[in-house]
Amino acid sequence: MNRMIENTRRLLAASLLVLAASCSTSNTLAPSTPDITNTEVAGFQNVQPGSEEDFILNVGRRTYFTQGSAALDSVAKATLDTQIAWLAKHPRWLLKLQGFADDPGASETALSQQRADAVMDYLAAGGIDRNRMWAKGYGKDRLVRDCPDTACRSQNRRVVSNLRDERDEP
Repeated sequence: MNRMIENTRRLLAASLLVLAASCSTSNTLAPSTPDITNTEVAGFQNVQPGSEEDFILNVGRRTYFTQGSAALDSVAKATLDTQIAWLAKHPRWLLKLQGFADDPGASETALSQQRADAVMDYLAAGGIDRNRMWAKGYGKDRLVRDCPDTACRSQNRRVVSNLRDERDEP
């Protein structure tokens, strides 16, 4: 019996060694892949500071909300603080705030408008002139994802901050 236990242990140890060897992180299989994680991605090296692409890539234009709420949490406020800093540096841009809601049991159009207004109020409190912004709630129009899963639906509870050169429809 002891001999069988010892053989089982040896077999298990050998299996673990084979498994560990197969999980090697060396670059022997892909020598042409550079070992640099911060290399520029093709197509993004020409992004001009103060451009719409700069705003989208480096600031973030989506603010998310919890279900049934138009309250800004700490993550939303951090996103909006970054927007405030960027917009203060680039006063030529106007901002269209588009609110969305996919919250069962809520008046989606009213809730989406409340979310857009909450973002506008926060940006204004941070020093962005209200005359540079306008807000519109769209309810369930323009869903990011149409699905019953709660995690999926959370992507629809958002306000999108879109830069504009001039004022367009509300």
